[in-house]
Amino acid sequence: MIINQWVPAAHRGDAIGDSARRVRSILRQQGHRSEIFAMTIDEDLRGDVLPFSDPAARTGDVTIFHFALPSPMTEGFASLPGRRVLQYHNITPAHFFAAYDPQLFRLAALGRRELATLAGRVDLALGVSEYNRRELESMGFDPTGVLPLFVNTDRLTSAAPVTALETFLQDGLVNILFVGRIAPNKKIEDHIRLAEQYKRYVDIYYRFIFVGRDDAVPHYMSTVRALIMKYQMLPERFWFTGTVPDDELATFYRNAHAYVSLSEHEGFCAPLVEAMAMDVPVLAYGAAAVPETLGGAGVSFAPKDLEYAAELLGALVYDEPFRDGVLAGQRRRLADFGKDRIEETLKAVLAGTGPDPAWREPGQAP
Repeated sequence: MIINQWVPAAHRGDAIGDSARRVRSILRQQGHRSEIFAMTIDEDLRGDVLPFSDPAARTGDVTIFHFALPSPMTEGFASLPGRRVLQYHNITPAHFFAAYDPQLFRLAALGRRELATLAGRVDLALGVSEYNRRELESMGFDPTGVLPLFVNTDRLTSAAPVTALETFLQDGLVNILFVGRIAPNKKIEDHIRLAEQYKRYVDIYYRFIFVGRDDAVPHYMSTVRALIMKYQMLPERFWFTGTVPDDELATFYRNAHAYVSLSEHEGFCAPLVEAMAMDVPVLAYGAAAVPETLGGAGVSFAPKDLEYAAELLGALVYDEPFRDGVLAGQRRRLADFGKDRIEETLKAVLAGTGPDPAWREPGQAP
């Protein structure tokens, strides 16, 4: 068959685009013809990803549309003659942006309204998590299923170390890592509050590192920096790196004593899988799809008691038997995101049926 994928934007290092390329590789290995089409394409991906204007974008026997934001692709997808498979990567609820950016608030609200227009117009609606699948079902999509994000951890596990950065990170401070956009749903302000609790009750030799784009919501970034000043904390203990190449990201992971997520909305959370692949113990607030992605691995907590979280963080850093047990559990969980499992799930999706949880009719228990 011809099985194509549509992504609104193709950027190097983007989790959705990386997953789509890995899926394309599997499809080609299975003997299918498969291409990826995008409206916006990074220069170094041109040729590998084809423009959406190419007439071939509309010739697939099956087209998988990766939905994460509103775009002109949506209406075009709804009218395709072939089989239409929606893969929903979730949209951050608009209320997170209300106090910081009216345009992002509007974009998020528009995205959910646009998604709803596809209900009843697709052959299959997939979430990258059961959390997303339930949201699709609540909007009237039928049938629904789950196809997890295919996280490209090879680019990290095989990356060469950046010696100068590694030397800097091995200066005796405890490195607490977060990877992702500096955005309101990620609750970076709670990382600052966690640092205050950690400093007060556990250890004063810490460094919180935030790797990812920090200019997406400037007003929010300003409030985070203001909180650091309010607590009169050493600003050099909070490192906002911006986006970094894969070899630097891998070096940050390798030198992290723990990975922390305090996000209150995630449709999947790929960095949790990256942290597990890099053997970094995970501490995460159990909201949205986070517990599902961890699958019992790492350390998940709720409600959001940051004094308690600081104690857990201290145990991950300093209690070696506890840390070793957490890492062992993460290694077991990581196998669920391997190529063989994704390939099996993808085959079930394309066949239109398969074992739970790769495919589930509405109403079936998870």
